[in-house]
Amino acid sequence: MSPAFLYSSFAASVLFLAACSSSPSDSPPSVCGDRQVLQVGFYAFFAPVSYSADPTPGTAGFDEHLGYEADLLTALEAMDGAGLSFARSGIADWSDIWLQAARPDYDLIGGGITILDSRTRNAAGERVVTFTSGHIAFRQSLLVRAADAERFASHSDLTSEDRVGALRGTTGEFRLLELTGFVDANGVLATGTRIETPEGEVVADGTAAHTITAASASDHLAGRTRLVPPTADMPQVIYLNGQEGQEASELDLLNALRTGTIDAIARGEIGNRDASVASDGEFVVAALDAATELGGFTLAVADADLAACIDDKINYLTDGQRIGYGEWRANPAVFIERAQQWKP
Repeated sequence: MSPAFLYSSFAASVLFLAACSSSPSDSPPSVCGDRQVLQVGFYAFFAPVSYSADPTPGTAGFDEHLGYEADLLTALEAMDGAGLSFARSGIADWSDIWLQAARPDYDLIGGGITILDSRTRNAAGERVVTFTSGHIAFRQSLLVRAADAERFASHSDLTSEDRVGALRGTTGEFRLLELTGFVDANGVLATGTRIETPEGEVVADGTAAHTITAASASDHLAGRTRLVPPTADMPQVIYLNGQEGQEASELDLLNALRTGTIDAIARGEIGNRDASVASDGEFVVAALDAATELGGFTLAVADADLAACIDDKINYLTDGQRIGYGEWRANPAVFIERAQQWKP
């Protein structure tokens, strides 16, 4: 089954959901502002969507952007008369990465970021960034060892004996918690959930004082290392630390799955399928979520006109969200080819 078939099936959902995200103005300008170069920060560890040529921060290769979003941005630069040019910098830390667009160092932030209203607001609840329209569709899943594929066919198959690895502050984490009953739609943890942290164990009382969402978590849960379920029909959720105490990366999760430290990885289908192919059959994708998410770029709210102009160009390159990850995977030149056909 081709990647294009796997992901083009989401086209109808993408078209519907794109209307829910920020949208371009009725008549966006053909030239996107008067700035010569826009500073772009991208998440460095989300292959194949957005990643660095060299995973080591501080190296020249760390700022070399690769993947689906890299090619989309390159196509934006190639659109005759659009006036877009990007200077790109890798970002190692996922935490609140979407809010970086509101800070002086960056004009635009990317890296496979799911569009959520909660991610447009800072800790004070102020709206400080805006999203472009969705340009890529995501679905959540589990990556498991091939021998366990039948045992983990659904999230409902998970039990308290199973250890699922997740990255803090991701939609992969939140959707896992939601599908397994750890949290409600607002992220409030189920009564009796035990949260292990470096400062000790916390027990959720079913109130908003113990909350985890895809955008934030209660302050005392920020460094969570493990969730112990209140019932036997829910899994343990494991949060790993990376090198030198840093946040774990997808590579850390894959190594933990390979060594048996965890039994599954909760994250998006795209990354999990790529890891499955690279594993030569060692890992497979299971428990594919029915819900679809959309990913976009963030800009500061003060740059709403620039966002609308960029939106207009992205919508052209994606043919109104009809061209996405699957088409790019089948033909990595699909965006640059459309850019060469652009008439301002």
